[in-house]
Amino acid sequence: MEQDKRKVSVLFMFFGTLFCVCLITANVLETKQLSFGPVNLTAGVIVFPVSYIINDVVCEVWGYQRTRMLIWMGFAMNFFFVLMGAIADWIPGADYWDGDEGFHVIFGLAPRIALASFIAFILGSFTNAYVMSRMKLTSNGKNFSARAVLSTVFGEGVDSIIFFPLALGGVIPWEEMPSLMISQVTLKTLYEILVLPVTIRVVEFTKRHDHEDVYDRDINYNIFNILKL
Repeated sequence: MEQDKRKVSVLFMFFGTLFCVCLITANVLETKQLSFGPVNLTAGVIVFPVSYIINDVVCEVWGYQRTRMLIWMGFAMNFFFVLMGAIADWIPGADYWDGDEGFHVIFGLAPRIALASFIAFILGSFTNAYVMSRMKLTSNGKNFSARAVLSTVFGEGVDSIIFFPLALGGVIPWEEMPSLMISQVTLKTLYEILVLPVTIRVVEFTKRHDHEDVYDRDINYNIFNILKL
């Protein structure tokens, strides 16, 4: 089904806004550490998988090219948020203000962690979108559930493989890295599976509402070809 490039989809705008909000929210929640028995996580795990679900929905309905634009838009908004937070954290607070320590915990993101986060997000998100796109073609649009789960496994896998060594290498023992990465991928994939019934209904509703169901035939998968819709 061909996309009408002159049409502005309200649902696409909604998903784009929610995608950016999820990324920014995850950045703030990452500052809190959680423990579930022997498993240690950050609170960002609550919301970050939602961005992968949105990635799946957008790629399934509007195709890889729209998803590419969405990913770069999310990157830009997240970068702006982190940059503004870093500048605000760098500016000295008023003499009467005593919240400097708490503000720094949330907005004083270390450059190493910020860089690792941005690289992992870009490569993980594009891996997720590419797998969804290619599997839709090879399956002729069937088996959405399998495509959604497998794309998350690949996307989250790439994200974790890049983020943890770059952000925490030398901070935590290297022998702990594999279990930490596996637990992150496993929990986020389970999250995807649990909400899969909702994701399926959202996809079905969106396709009916926007009359869109794009198949990525003969497209350029170059992640930097941003303006090609």
